[in-house]
Amino acid sequence: MEIRLDGKVILVTGSTQGIGRAIAETLARSGAAGLLVTGREKSRGDAVAAELSRLGTPAVFVAADLGDPATPALLARACVERFGRIDGLVNAAGLTDRASFLDASLDDWASLFAVNARAPFFLMQAAIADMKKRGERGAIVNILSINAHCGSPELAVYSATKGALATLTKNAANAHRFDRIRVNGINVGWTDTPAERTMQSETLGHGPGWLDAANAAQPFGRLLEPGDIASLAVFLLSDAAGPMTGAVIDQEQSVIGANR
Repeated sequence: MEIRLDGKVILVTGSTQGIGRAIAETLARSGAAGLLVTGREKSRGDAVAAELSRLGTPAVFVAADLGDPATPALLARACVERFGRIDGLVNAAGLTDRASFLDASLDDWASLFAVNARAPFFLMQAAIADMKKRGERGAIVNILSINAHCGSPELAVYSATKGALATLTKNAANAHRFDRIRVNGINVGWTDTPAERTMQSETLGHGPGWLDAANAAQPFGRLLEPGDIASLAVFLLSDAAGPMTGAVIDQEQSVIGANR
């Protein structure tokens, strides 16, 4: 089955690397009419936008920090000004800073919730407002985490942010189902991304061999890859997903609730 996004304008956060970039590339290859990509590094973002445009989908990059309360409105406005509308939104950006019950600070709490929950909420608000104003259906996909179910001790605050966004995903889906605006989420399992490589090898000090060991320990012999999540996200954005809304899908190699 070929998944197409012909004629759709999509705003994708965190789209200069990792999962967000893979989603943007898959959208471009699926015929999207326009893409607004965003991240904090202008040189990288401009390069990504140019690459996407070469694939045949007009793309524009807006440098922005999602920790800034003004950013969601800025991004939504930029998308409407450039492309005239927002047909879809992917909240892929996120911080993965470690913070447990015993060592979390107020700054950890504030920064993680600002980027992982507050920014997606107000981006959804802006996208839904544009869709309703035009009287058009739309689709939103939130990139969540398998840690939303509980999370390891050092991910207490991070897990809480993803749990909050999972609830907001369902709330938005319920509130706007009769507007024909679909909102779904993906609880992503352990994924091999540039940010995760830096976190594991450098920040956590596991060295360059961590990936081989992690891959060998997985049921399917490897961690998830950004393209795995991109395929599901683009399906959820597309008409192929039908009226599906309010779903939070565990994209993971372990079965939640099973006795291991």
